[in-house]
Amino acid sequence: MKTHSTPSQGLLRPWLKTRPGRLLAVATSLLTLGIPQAQASSHSDAPLIKQDPQVNLTDVYAFVRQRPSGEKVLVVEVSVRPFSEPGDGVIYDRFADDALYCIHIAHPVTGVTIQRYNFRFSDMNPVKGPSLKNPDTILSYGRGTEVGPIVNVGDARQNYTQTYTISRNVGERVTTLGRNLMVPPPNVGARTTPAYNDAETGRAISGATSRETLDSYTQETTYDLPSGVTVFAGPREDGFYADTAGIFDLLDSRILDNTGSLADGLGQDGNGVDGFKGFNVLHYGIVIPLSQLPSFAYTGALQPAATGVGVFASVRRPQAILYPSRTSSSAFVQVNRLGNPLFNEVLVSLGSKDLYNRTLPNTDKSTFARFAENPEVAVLINTVFGTGFATTGRADLRAVYIPDVIRVNTTTGPVRVAGDEGFSRLSFIGGDTIADGNGNMIPSGWPNGRRFGDDVVDIALTAVASGPTFETITVVGDNIPSNDQVYNRTFPYAATPHSGTRNEKDSMRIWKATTN
Repeated sequence: MKTHSTPSQGLLRPWLKTRPGRLLAVATSLLTLGIPQAQASSHSDAPLIKQDPQVNLTDVYAFVRQRPSGEKVLVVEVSVRPFSEPGDGVIYDRFADDALYCIHIAHPVTGVTIQRYNFRFSDMNPVKGPSLKNPDTILSYGRGTEVGPIVNVGDARQNYTQTYTISRNVGERVTTLGRNLMVPPPNVGARTTPAYNDAETGRAISGATSRETLDSYTQETTYDLPSGVTVFAGPREDGFYADTAGIFDLLDSRILDNTGSLADGLGQDGNGVDGFKGFNVLHYGIVIPLSQLPSFAYTGALQPAATGVGVFASVRRPQAILYPSRTSSSAFVQVNRLGNPLFNEVLVSLGSKDLYNRTLPNTDKSTFARFAENPEVAVLINTVFGTGFATTGRADLRAVYIPDVIRVNTTTGPVRVAGDEGFSRLSFIGGDTIADGNGNMIPSGWPNGRRFGDDVVDIALTAVASGPTFETITVVGDNIPSNDQVYNRTFPYAATPHSGTRNEKDSMRIWKATTN
């Protein structure tokens, strides 16, 4: 067990400024003082949405960056459709055409939506028409009006092409920002979608540092719209990494196994099993100039006069759908939402999970606060490992999750992203901080928003283990320190989707076959 002394609240700010090497000591003590935080992932968070995978939200990312022009922007990217199999031909995963995929800009204290961006997709199963060039073939990709590899998005070899419309709601006013925007094809494999993949290995290439170095399919479908926003929607690699299977098997001991130095903390050796390795997701995102966003004051540790926004995502479906005629009503109802990803999946009880997905963050204080204050996961850890972690009165966790929106301080400069010098998967715990508009050093990653590569599980487990007093810090992880794919360092920051024929799972099977 790794423990450190915690400085008093009055000394906290200058202590962080002058002694960055000791940030680990206060890593989770900041949670109890009110820093909002986004944790983990919600790939399987509620019974009803589990039955509707195309609209099942998995992760929300939100962070400040800067365009080459110097303009500061808020990047928000959202993943849906967990465990999307890269090689799932004939059809491959598509966005639901009868759903409204939404990104909300919200008040960071009340959770009330101020702006909403809506993505609406074209027919996912056309019999004929503009989305489908050739109904008389088994191939969605590789044969349209001719046979061969897809060179450009929507070309003659891409039989099926999905498009979308994006609009913005501000109060009752709805503005259409873009129409007939194209979704790139899935990464079928090197023979069909060569631009995604390495010519020799056939595996997906990722890690672009600029728009010009993205694969051509992603470049062609990243749109700078007249309104000033930039958007993308399409298949991507699942950027979440965790030994979720081990965690939910009554905390399998492999997640805390230590074959290395105990001084590094529990579950920090990297010998866990990443349950998300090799999978893709469907993904949509937007880049919004900060000049187009509202800003609100909120209070948090190290941020006594913080200014920024809250962010969450939701998906809505028509109130009534009748198959096979596909008749649906025009009224939409919310079927899923996600802010701080771990909340509904791990803290909210089974009987309330579906209710959470139907409601909005502005009701969280009265309806769901008790789940943050009395975390069952602490009870389970105590039962399995004989620990004495606090199971009630967790005001620290309530401050994180209620209301359940990701808070982003918009007064900072652009934050580091994975691959940048100084980036740490543990955010400020690893010394990765940035100055806000008042000169205070605050986290570059979460709890100040959430970036791709932030190790959300490790900080979540550490918070549960160390709160609510944080007199000592117990560093706990799941032995998964990194993602299986390299993230991009430009929008979209989500990595290139895995190849259908050469993804991580497929490569492991090939390796086993050749070594046995």
